[in-house]
Amino acid sequence: MKLSYNWLKDYLEFDLTPVQVAEAMTSIGIEVDSVEEQEEIPGGLAGVVVAEVVDCVSHPDSDHLHITKVDAGTGELLQVVCGAPNVAAGQKVLFATIGTVLPGDFKIKKSKIRGVESLGMICAKDELGIGEDHSGIMVLEPEAVVGTPAKEYLKLKTEAVIEYEITANRVDAASHIGVARDIYAYLKLNGIPCRFNMPDVSAFKEGEGSGYPIELLDSKGAPRYCGLTIKNVKVEPSPEWLQKKLMSIGLHPINNVVDISNFVLFELGQPLHTFDADKIGGGKVIVRRAAQDEPIKTLDGVERKLNANDMVIADDKRPMCIAGVFGGEDSGVTDSTVNVFLESAYFDPGSVRKTSKVHGLQTDASFRFERGADPEIVPYALKRAALLIQELAGGEIVGKIEEVYPEKIERKRIALDYDRIQNFIGKRIGADVIESILANLSYEFIEKSENGALVAAPSYMVDVYRECDVVEEILRIYGYNNIDLPQHMKMSVNATPSPEPEAVRNGISNFLAANGFVEIMNNSLTKGAYYNELKTFPAERSACIVNPLSSDLNVMRQTLILGALETVAYNLNRQISSVKTFEYGSVYQRIPGTDSAVLAGYEEHPCFTICLSGTAEKSWRNEVKKGNYFILKGYVELLLRRYGADLNQMIAEAAPEDIFSEGMSYSLPGRGPVLLTMGTVNPALARKFGIKQPVFVAEINWNTLFTLIKRNKVAFKELPKFPEVRRDLALLLDENVKYADLQASAQRAAKKLLKQVALFDVYRGDKIPAGKKQYALSFVLQDLEKTLTDADVERVMSKLLSVFTNEYGAVLR
Repeated sequence: MKLSYNWLKDYLEFDLTPVQVAEAMTSIGIEVDSVEEQEEIPGGLAGVVVAEVVDCVSHPDSDHLHITKVDAGTGELLQVVCGAPNVAAGQKVLFATIGTVLPGDFKIKKSKIRGVESLGMICAKDELGIGEDHSGIMVLEPEAVVGTPAKEYLKLKTEAVIEYEITANRVDAASHIGVARDIYAYLKLNGIPCRFNMPDVSAFKEGEGSGYPIELLDSKGAPRYCGLTIKNVKVEPSPEWLQKKLMSIGLHPINNVVDISNFVLFELGQPLHTFDADKIGGGKVIVRRAAQDEPIKTLDGVERKLNANDMVIADDKRPMCIAGVFGGEDSGVTDSTVNVFLESAYFDPGSVRKTSKVHGLQTDASFRFERGADPEIVPYALKRAALLIQELAGGEIVGKIEEVYPEKIERKRIALDYDRIQNFIGKRIGADVIESILANLSYEFIEKSENGALVAAPSYMVDVYRECDVVEEILRIYGYNNIDLPQHMKMSVNATPSPEPEAVRNGISNFLAANGFVEIMNNSLTKGAYYNELKTFPAERSACIVNPLSSDLNVMRQTLILGALETVAYNLNRQISSVKTFEYGSVYQRIPGTDSAVLAGYEEHPCFTICLSGTAEKSWRNEVKKGNYFILKGYVELLLRRYGADLNQMIAEAAPEDIFSEGMSYSLPGRGPVLLTMGTVNPALARKFGIKQPVFVAEINWNTLFTLIKRNKVAFKELPKFPEVRRDLALLLDENVKYADLQASAQRAAKKLLKQVALFDVYRGDKIPAGKKQYALSFVLQDLEKTLTDADVERVMSKLLSVFTNEYGAVLR
């Protein structure tokens, strides 16, 4: 948001510089991003000076151009070709020298016009950006001093603009009055002279006759609604002072009536809306809910279909605007408008937010209403705007302010205990300081006692309900930096679980990062359409968002895999073909058969996802290597081995086909939970993300992995004193025999001596019978108490071969 320094000084008299104001704002909880000096005219007319036309003759090759000699105060006369009909010798003019950049990014260059050299330009008002007149050059009074910069001569002002951000609970600071009020409380506390002035509306007087009556059909959506009819309005451009104020904060002036609404919005923080009164049918204004699919054409020219929950301002035939969000095109103020109906209201924040998000409309009005406007300022803002319309557009007020306020919104009453407040703060600041801060923030003291008070919070403070909220306001003004740190700090020490989950997570992340993977963080909200065609993660199990920011962020993610695919696609679109990523985050699902409104019907657990796609970059050390499933599997096995887990001890089954074209899902033995699923992403799924190259993904259930890690007991023992013995077997087996089964049988048969089994070759070919395959297995044997003899080794290998033959029909090759 933007704050004009000069505009701020209309309400707060003080002597701070713009930088000091920014420092004060940051101190009281309004974060300042920047302080910029803006010229009244972009560029400040640098290079434009007062000059005198010393000589002026007609151009020999033109009937309208003139050749002039200009004195710009440099000590030499400059030849300038000028086409203005009113140029003449002896005039004082504003002259743009070579290199000057005029408004509109027009740079003055040395040129030839009809064969005559021209060394600058004598300017008209519109060329300088100070008017619309282009009938001739701007002629100055004779007393103007040659060489004076145009900025100094025209007395152009420099405007300091403070750009700042507010949190969702500080919508009261979204206006110049709101910021001025906070700074006033800060300055008063610190003894800095200042004075806070609210705009005076005492001159407001009701008119004769009666204006448009208001019929409120839904007081929940519009708890307070005021309107005023003003006739004989003259719509024209706003005066210069109003245009400059709006332009200083980045707004484009439209006309005096609309500009007044915008001015009051950024002055007081109260959104207003102005209707062309002659376009209101039926003689009354109706505040109601829209009918389902009721049409309205908004100010941006878009035809929209309304929802039954949308609040609208309507006449007897149609909606005229979407309440608190956006105006309608058919009822807006135009240059031909004569009579207006001015609206000031307090709309329900929840209703406005829903409407704004559903229709994708984020306006200055909805920004304030959905965060909570001030219900008490509604009539005041209306009077302020009405007086400005009378002053700037010559309007006449018709009747009184029409108001519908069925149930008064009471200020929140809060009991304060000063001792408890000072204990919260951590410093004895005194009851007088507490009361001074609250009084300057417009708190109303209903009762006072020796060590406390009963106060009513200001209506503009939407998030103050309890004593601790008041403490926050006191601290904000008093200054967190003014609270001394205690010499002794007390804290409780909690026992750290072993192993510590955070340390294990960091260890896994460090391992992956060390192997060239990049950590990513995707949004937990994702697109619901992703799950419409997935069986593994069906749409009906998605945790849906009630008020989504957009259709792309309308459900909680059920898996991290789709986010990984988004990341791969993002990188491929930027010519990065090799991607290695990992992510740690939670996934969410709705439990089948439960009410979606019940919190217990949802399940959440964290996962690690590892993603690999593309080829390794070619270098002088190695050739290009394409990623494949087994590279990914190698990383996963290495990771699990670090924490004492072995995939060969898991129950393996095929990975779901809607996610993977090939891959495996591993579960703990004994019908335990799924530990991980990995494989090659189904090309059909990858293509939905615009990915044409293979992608390999593994998703690890963190809770299951951590259960395994906790079971793993690390023990230390001395290195073996006796050597290992290695032997190989080549076995002819049926196709249905699995390596995992062979490994398990070998471990059972030679548990004491067998240290390792590995599969190092698989062969299928013309020398192998149909339905058969050859496995080449390696075995590592070792006795911790003695050196193995050939007889010992042969005895173990014979036993293994016998087991393989009897249990699997293996034939030694």
